[in-house]
Amino acid sequence: MLVTSPAGAGKNRKTQGTDDDQGGSHAHTASFVFSPEQPGGVSSMVPFMIDRFNKRGWEMELFSLPKRIRGKGTEEVRFSTFDWEKYAGNQVVDKYIQTYKDYVWWTRMRISKTYDVIHAHHPIAGLVMKSLFPDTPVIMTVHSSYERELMLNRKIKEGGPEHVFLTSLYRELEDRVDQLITVSNSFKSYLADFVQEPERIGVIPNGFDEKRFRPVHHENKVPQLISVCRLVPAKGLDVLLKACAELKRRGHPFVLHLIGDGPIRKELEELAVKLGIYEETIFYGYILHPEDFMPFFDVFVLPSRAEAFGSVFAEASLCGLAVVGTQVGGIAEQIEHGKQRSARTGGRRAGADLGAREDYQRSDVPLSAGPGGAG
Repeated sequence: MLVTSPAGAGKNRKTQGTDDDQGGSHAHTASFVFSPEQPGGVSSMVPFMIDRFNKRGWEMELFSLPKRIRGKGTEEVRFSTFDWEKYAGNQVVDKYIQTYKDYVWWTRMRISKTYDVIHAHHPIAGLVMKSLFPDTPVIMTVHSSYERELMLNRKIKEGGPEHVFLTSLYRELEDRVDQLITVSNSFKSYLADFVQEPERIGVIPNGFDEKRFRPVHHENKVPQLISVCRLVPAKGLDVLLKACAELKRRGHPFVLHLIGDGPIRKELEELAVKLGIYEETIFYGYILHPEDFMPFFDVFVLPSRAEAFGSVFAEASLCGLAVVGTQVGGIAEQIEHGKQRSARTGGRRAGADLGAREDYQRSDVPLSAGPGGAG
């Protein structure tokens, strides 16, 4: 998010409700910076944030690196806290560095304004913006652990060059940006191993649009289970299919709806056949607005092996579904086993001792259920 204003608009700012905010002389503008390849909560949250800022009198802009811009940048990349060239030649590292160069090239091509505040939602975007706008405060929200996801998806190894490079970026961000933020206390604890002053990291959970997610009265004769995610190993859908097979073995009827696509779809379909639950399982593929029919299901379940926050749990709760998830990362901050919680008022208190680091790093942990006590 680039928070910008015309000359002088950043001075003597007034809160919403003043004459200036109601059409006076100072018109504040803002722009969000994120990666177009960021799926999940980030892509759904950014438009919501833009809408909320608009209502507070800000004129919003959205800035990102288009997918068509690849291989344009050539400028040399230097980090202040580590030498990235030691890890060059690895696909993940080389892609990140080229993305950095492309962001520099594209930003210089497209942006000529000055800004009051820059809020980035991807590490590369944050580092580039601070490099190009050194006198502007830069806020960086780290939404997820890409290295953790790559390890769970069997793309890289812990301690390998890609893993070391990606975790070194956290220290670089700490050194260069003005404020580091993450989306859960659990993920803040995870980041503590990679920065020097973890106590300075702020925690702001992902937002959600209450107008998009509302309960709808319905009565299903057979319990309808739904999961919405990318079909990758990190989401633990193999665990979900095995759990559903156990439900069937015990004589509990159900229909499982899997919304999303990904590289292991064929593998999951084959597993459903092997477990004898293919007839009870529907693979939808990617759907643009699953919230349109999520309220008509009964239980949302996602046994993720890692989740920095898990916006979809809050969204399902807003739709009135019982939610079932693993005790990892930010999920544990949204669900308290056997107790009903509303996404509008929050789950556990923010400062709860969650055993956060251990929970975030463990890959197979028990399920917790709520609201409604499902499980």
